[in-house]
Amino acid sequence: MSNKEFAGKVALVTGGSRGIGRAICLALAQQGATVAINYGANQAAAEETRQAVTALGVRCEIYPADVSDPEQVDAMIAAVEQQLGPVDLLVTSAGIAEVNTHTELDFATWQRVMRVNLDGTFLPVMAVKDGMLARGYGRIVCIASIAGLAPRARMIAYSTSKAAVIAFLRNCAQAFAPAVRVNGLAPGLIESDMTANMNETMKQKMMDTGMIKRMGTAEEMAETVLFLLSDRSSFTTGQTLVADGGRVTLP
Repeated sequence: MSNKEFAGKVALVTGGSRGIGRAICLALAQQGATVAINYGANQAAAEETRQAVTALGVRCEIYPADVSDPEQVDAMIAAVEQQLGPVDLLVTSAGIAEVNTHTELDFATWQRVMRVNLDGTFLPVMAVKDGMLARGYGRIVCIASIAGLAPRARMIAYSTSKAAVIAFLRNCAQAFAPAVRVNGLAPGLIESDMTANMNETMKQKMMDTGMIKRMGTAEEMAETVLFLLSDRSSFTTGQTLVADGGRVTLP
């Protein structure tokens, strides 16, 4: 019998082909999980991640789906369960960010951010929760952001969407307890595709105002997610763990 932490578990990671999602897929594989990778449009990145995961000795399949579309999400969950088995572990990592002033923010942008970040969290969670509750076991981690905990004048839609994700996961934790635990991760400034094109001056300012004085890595976020999915956090639910190098705690 394997002594790996997630051996025998099926894990679905939305937005799992790149960035934090990719690192989570690899970390889960290292601990023996069977991994289902959801992706939106970049099949090449998803396939590359699938190959990296299977190289670690576990089964992995990729599933294209728009996580803001109910029919596509339901079809994805059905395909995962048919091919791999019921989903034991869910990580909602798909997300987009828009940077603009309040005068630039329009309704189309607002809707786009809310669809991906909020609907794209709501739909996968609701699609797996009945099965988890029926089996008496489930672990869910929603990727939020420190932007959901502190105001961001140039990221009104993004910040609001992540605050809503945090509220959503807290309510789900209460509704699904005790069998299904639901927690969140609020990353700070992380080395990823999302921050690759960020203004260097702004990036340095953000690092300077933190306690640890650097950007975090996707791998560090993945280790935090694994803790929340594991029995090491068995008395933790409804919480959003902040991993931001000590920025959000500062005045």
